[in-house]
Amino acid sequence: MWGQGGVSALVVSLLLSTCTVAIEVPQDPKILQEMMQPPTIVKQSVKNYIVDPRDNILIECEAKGNPQPDFSWRRNGKFFNIGKDPRVSMRKRSGTLEISFRSGERPEDYEGEYQCFANNNLGVALSHKIQLHVSKAPLWPKEQPKPVSVTEGSPLVLPCNPPPGLPPPTTFWMSSTMTSIEQDQRVSMGLSGDLYFSHVLSRDAQTDYSCNARFLFTIQQKNPFTLRVHTTEGYNETSYNISAPSGGRAIPESTPSFLSPLGTESSKTVLRDQQLLLECIAAGRPTPTISWFKKGGELPENKATLENFNKTLRVSGVSEEDAGEYVCMATNRLGSIRHAISVQVKAAPYWLDKPTNLVLAPDENGRLVCRANGNPKPTIQWLVNGLPLNSSLPSHGRQLLGDTILFRSVQMGSSAVYQCNASNQHGYLLANAFLNVLDMPPRMLGPKNQVIKVIVNNRTFLDCPFFGSPLPELRWFKNGQGSGLDGGHYRVYINGTLEIKRTRAEDEGTYTCVANSILGTAENQVQLQVKEPTRIVRAPEHQSAVRGSTVRLDCKVKADPSLALSVSWSKDDAPLHLGWRFRKDEDSLTISDVQEGDEGTYTCTAWTSIDRDEASGRVTVLEQASLHPSVSSALPPERPDAPTDLELSDPAARSVRLTWIPGNDHRSPITEFLVQFEEDQWEPGVWRDLSSYPGDHNSVILQLSPFINYHFRVIAINGVGRSEPSLPSLPYKTSGAAPDVIPRGLRGWGSSKDNMEISWEPLSDLERNGPDLHYSVWWRRSDSSDDWTNVTTEASRYVVTNTPTYIPYDVKVQALNRFGHGPESNVVVGYSGEDVPDSPPTNLRVSKVDSTRVHLHWTPVDMSSVHGHFKEYKLYFWRESSLVPGLAVSQEKLTKGFYSTAAEPSAVLLDLVPFSHYHMYMVVANSRYEGPPSNTVRFSTKEGVPDAPQYFRVKRKGLDTLLLEWDKPEEPNGILIGYQLKYQAVNGSSRGGRPLLETFLPNVTDFTLRLPERAARYKLYLSARTQVGSGEVLAEDVALFTNEAYMDQVDIATQGWFIGLMCAMALLILILLIVCFIKRSRGGKYPVRDKKDLPLDPVDQKDQDGSFDYHSDEDNKPLQGSQTSLDGNVKESDDSLVDYNEGGDGQFNEDGSFIGQYTVRKDKDETEGNESSEATSPVNAIYSLA
Repeated sequence: MWGQGGVSALVVSLLLSTCTVAIEVPQDPKILQEMMQPPTIVKQSVKNYIVDPRDNILIECEAKGNPQPDFSWRRNGKFFNIGKDPRVSMRKRSGTLEISFRSGERPEDYEGEYQCFANNNLGVALSHKIQLHVSKAPLWPKEQPKPVSVTEGSPLVLPCNPPPGLPPPTTFWMSSTMTSIEQDQRVSMGLSGDLYFSHVLSRDAQTDYSCNARFLFTIQQKNPFTLRVHTTEGYNETSYNISAPSGGRAIPESTPSFLSPLGTESSKTVLRDQQLLLECIAAGRPTPTISWFKKGGELPENKATLENFNKTLRVSGVSEEDAGEYVCMATNRLGSIRHAISVQVKAAPYWLDKPTNLVLAPDENGRLVCRANGNPKPTIQWLVNGLPLNSSLPSHGRQLLGDTILFRSVQMGSSAVYQCNASNQHGYLLANAFLNVLDMPPRMLGPKNQVIKVIVNNRTFLDCPFFGSPLPELRWFKNGQGSGLDGGHYRVYINGTLEIKRTRAEDEGTYTCVANSILGTAENQVQLQVKEPTRIVRAPEHQSAVRGSTVRLDCKVKADPSLALSVSWSKDDAPLHLGWRFRKDEDSLTISDVQEGDEGTYTCTAWTSIDRDEASGRVTVLEQASLHPSVSSALPPERPDAPTDLELSDPAARSVRLTWIPGNDHRSPITEFLVQFEEDQWEPGVWRDLSSYPGDHNSVILQLSPFINYHFRVIAINGVGRSEPSLPSLPYKTSGAAPDVIPRGLRGWGSSKDNMEISWEPLSDLERNGPDLHYSVWWRRSDSSDDWTNVTTEASRYVVTNTPTYIPYDVKVQALNRFGHGPESNVVVGYSGEDVPDSPPTNLRVSKVDSTRVHLHWTPVDMSSVHGHFKEYKLYFWRESSLVPGLAVSQEKLTKGFYSTAAEPSAVLLDLVPFSHYHMYMVVANSRYEGPPSNTVRFSTKEGVPDAPQYFRVKRKGLDTLLLEWDKPEEPNGILIGYQLKYQAVNGSSRGGRPLLETFLPNVTDFTLRLPERAARYKLYLSARTQVGSGEVLAEDVALFTNEAYMDQVDIATQGWFIGLMCAMALLILILLIVCFIKRSRGGKYPVRDKKDLPLDPVDQKDQDGSFDYHSDEDNKPLQGSQTSLDGNVKESDDSLVDYNEGGDGQFNEDGSFIGQYTVRKDKDETEGNESSEATSPVNAIYSLA
């Protein structure tokens, strides 16, 4: 490394900034065949390789390169001479070793460490070190276990101690009769293979116990233990309970104690990504229950499971956050105990940035990066062609800086294979990455002189794949003229594709793409032809036809005359076979002698070699009209009856035939049958549409999904509507299958700076296709050629941890169940989490400061410092104070975002308050975080026009004066110099006269305005003023009289309806006067009224219904002029209507008195004792006429 401290950091920064993007070599067979390439290992055996001693040994090592690599091996760090060992051979064109054995030979002689070397004249690639082991299954030591004696109720441990094997065996317990030992909370096997009894019961002596060890290729059994259980008291025949575990005996109880692990605390170390297994087995009676918890937090979510009756805690995929103290607690009714297990998580090395192959052209710069992490931190060692870098020959332009190798101005002959080894005490990683210095003249990869036909007004892409080293510059030309095509109507992509955004007729011509580099030039041509679209200009229409008639369906097509046009017809999405009844001509389809089976949807499809169009029309077939219509034919059509007799047949894995009998169509032919299904496993009671079929079908094959419990029903449809659903069919269950649906909504995003959450929409219950639905998730860095990393989960999300900040990842997902794997999704690019940007914008400054706007300028940040997706530059600004003395302002911080990737960005900030002091600073923001602030800028806005006064009103009106009142503006936006009042008389909606003007000093807020005209309306306008000008105006509309509602109307006296109303009122008054005169005249002709109390004329007592009323409201009041008796009663007349021959038949009460009393109205024209009547009122006169 050069220098130290800050000098080294500066050198690294300068060198990294000059690195060139590596050349991406296309997978073109011709280029790959001609291009020289260092070796690359493509296949190798696993690091810990265990083989079966009965088979030959195969150690794999395969590599690719040009020229074809040669292979050699090292065994235990020394060269392995294959030719000297007759048992060892190497496959042709491969490095794979085959070691053959005859009977009696020992495979153990070949155990050891192997490493493969693949080399050609450009470099040497290494496999990782393969540790070869031969599987071993040693026998149990010869021993005869003594009988085990134990008192009933005591704990017991039966040791297993299997012989060590490779790989270690799995253990299980059985009796000598090969019957499995039943395990429960009381009796269970521990992780060591020992059998634990929390307390022994007498029934445990009914069998013996043998530990079995399952090795890779065999099972071995240990001699059995015989168990003798001593009871503390005998059976009591009167109290013996055969169903009780102890037969009714009293067995002493005991508090919990741990059998494994012993003591109150222990520790355990586990490696990252491996499984953590913690165990607690307790003795006691009653049998203790085990519970687990973690100090300072919860058990790891979605990773922790409890097994072996809660005695074992399993944490899968351990990560650093799973370290800590785990506590198990054993409890029974006598008490509880705890054991604390301290868990440390270490880590073998794992990649943060795995080195990838680097292809450069001569004189270009590049770098190889190798970053790994682990616990403890791994050491990084670089090798070149299998030799340590520091011991190899120095290379001009190559420099090692920590975990990075820098290459400057590489030259031909610098190609080599570099190895990065990251190791700590728990393991190692080895990665090969070659540097290939390549010079290749430009060449075109696509077909020559293509003819591309496109439709006018469509977006068009002209491809021009090319390659060269150094990477050539590509330019497009049209018709061999002008400068390169780029910008405006055209866009050239980095891969050489030319986009024409909207193709026009004038874009036809010959396009030439030219690739140029210092090694030469290559070009290719594309002939572009622009065509008119294919369109159906007269489409088929929906028609109804009587059976036996002829139908004609139109399909007139317009297409480019230079293209071959084809037209075809289909019926209900199936090809239509033409014959004597179906005839097709240029513009139509004719159907002769229409039959019921001809009903359906007919589709006309017109296509050329580059586009197509289609249109559809439906034909409905009606019955032949009858010469003698029946009564039912006169009835209106109705909805059909429900289908009946549903029957299932022809069962298959994913289909079944459904048959039904249609119901009565009720004079409207059935046009369609709708089949629905109910799934009673996931959604009982919910009916969904499955498929629909033409109305002439009653037996169909239903296409079904796997692993579904189906019930079917059918609905008939005619022109009126739907029938009621049929009765459900018998149930039908399909067998399971692998999923056939790709999970939707796949995305990858970071919820923190060092992770990426991969999420998707889970499959619906009807898409599972089988039990045990899981999802297989893959991811890898998009900018590397690493192998995919894969996990399987039941959830619909997975979190990838320990990722670099904001790195693109390729992500895909696949559903699987017990029956197999479904299809893989397309690759989606997701990003790991974002971090806080670490650089602020600099040199923030302002220019062109106005009253309400200011121009901003700043120096942008390096986009690599954003640590995420660049969102915007966010400006924080606030109004510090106003330049108006004594005006209080809000200092609330406001924000404004600006998106700019320009080298010298600028923006305009609007809507500022004039005449104010402002402060501002800027940060850069990604999607989650904001970076540190820039320098703070202070500026002042210029004076502006004021806001409107806070209010403007008329406080009091006079005959010709108005008292006006207002308040100063809330924001003066400058120094107020006064107010301006304009007023103008208005007539209706039009203004009259010229406007008048009054001005006031800034301290005046009321004014008495004398108006020149009284009977007028005025419009008043008030505004405040600064040196800049008048501000916003407040207007007031004022009238000087109260009945101002009529001011905007035409003179009411000239309205026709008003004249008519006045005439009607005059006529009514005239009639009343005439009636009064007549009444007055009638009253003088009957002088008898001054002698007798006569009833009024019958006409006067007539009710509204035409009867006569002889009882008035005044019956109980004394008549005017009558005498009263001493007791106060009215003196009645002796006359009766019978005497005057006016009453007809008299009516009498039960006592013989006459019903009708003489009555007199209490009208002033009939006052008794006056011979002449007084003048009647108009109301009474009208009443008498009624």
